[in-house]
Amino acid sequence: MNIDKIKRVYLLGIGGIGMSGLARYFSRLGCEVAGYDRTSTELTRTLEEEGMPITYTDDVETVPSAFKTASEETLIIFTPAIPKDLALKGFFVDHGHELFKRSQVLGFISASRFTIAVAGTHGKTTTSTMVAHVLKHSGYDCSAFLGGISTNYQNNVLFGDNDVVVVEADEYDRSFLTLHPNIAIVTSADADHLDIYGDPKELVLSFEMFLDRVVDGGTKIVKLGLPFSGDISYAREQVCDAYAENVRVENGEFYFDYHSADLTIKDIHLGIPGLHNVENAVAAITVAKLLNIEADKIVKALSAFQGVKRRFEYIVKTDNNVYIDDYAHHPEELRAFLTSMRKLYPEKKLTVIFQPHLFSRTRDFVDGFAEVLGLADELLLMEIYPARELPIEGVDSSWLLEKINLENKRLVSPEEVLEIVKTENPELLVTVGAGDIDKLVKPLKEELNHVK
Repeated sequence: MNIDKIKRVYLLGIGGIGMSGLARYFSRLGCEVAGYDRTSTELTRTLEEEGMPITYTDDVETVPSAFKTASEETLIIFTPAIPKDLALKGFFVDHGHELFKRSQVLGFISASRFTIAVAGTHGKTTTSTMVAHVLKHSGYDCSAFLGGISTNYQNNVLFGDNDVVVVEADEYDRSFLTLHPNIAIVTSADADHLDIYGDPKELVLSFEMFLDRVVDGGTKIVKLGLPFSGDISYAREQVCDAYAENVRVENGEFYFDYHSADLTIKDIHLGIPGLHNVENAVAAITVAKLLNIEADKIVKALSAFQGVKRRFEYIVKTDNNVYIDDYAHHPEELRAFLTSMRKLYPEKKLTVIFQPHLFSRTRDFVDGFAEVLGLADELLLMEIYPARELPIEGVDSSWLLEKINLENKRLVSPEEVLEIVKTENPELLVTVGAGDIDKLVKPLKEELNHVK
């Protein structure tokens, strides 16, 4: 495919965070962009405001006439998350269009560029956004395709004036195997997406295949302790090729020192909280060092980094209430998030609102979820968000709740969540999950800000 010849782009699942980034990319290039998604969201409404028509009906009559005829000037992109029997997808296939996955298109875009790809079952969104920010803030510059909305730039796609591109490399459906990175980072490889891989060993194998795609002369940066190695290992408070030590909290802010064989940087202030984000910052610093970005510019960039929407995002921060929202939906993500909460606020009662994501993930990791949710002082557990799945007999939130060793725990509806928060006025509140729990963020913020 010749990307330079594309004039029209239709995206099936345009409201997804990765798909919307491609929509914005092609729109920026001057292409006519349209798409379909199942429901209207804040993100799809923003795309519409940016001039991209979107339909929420699976009806072929809604397809603009310019997109109906197959040609080398028309590109149809789909996400594997859409139903296999989607009528719109069948329409494009029947009319001679070749359909491409988002990952394939990213592969085409990055093929002729210096590509920095960040992979991992968790940590990849914040790390890739952090890398892109350091490059932008330092003046090195880059373009970027991110898996979340950068708070600094209020966007999930960044545009630069050089040939460097930062890409969040998604392991779901082995999507990242379309890339040929010059620099690759792997942040984690915990068992996940077992509905796709079946066996954790297959997931590990896919990460090894991803690293094998690094170009000759490229660099593989791999977190210490993973079941495969790279050229540079990194960690938090474990001596290896690049690591953080003297990690501390001062006035609610995280500080640390960075060490590698040829560079030590003292007293780095991280603009976002979280022990796991210190580790992510070590990876970002290591990339910046490979690109010969000066240490003082790295330090200034990390201090100015504001994070990613729904990743340790402060929603309310007053003397009476702290409310943080996070995307964590895997036991290890939850462990990293809740452990950091305990370090930041050791004296406060921690109220956790959690929405499990996928029946299969809940089934596969129920014991891990049960253990880590026990770190809460109070747990408000919502029903499982099904996403692309049908229910699995015997797998529900009541089953999970019974396994959690915690006295103060309840199964709640969204309406009950709001009533409980209104009544109890929790001093330290978090919402966590990857489903539609984000719909509670605004009303919860309003409740806490109006409590007398």
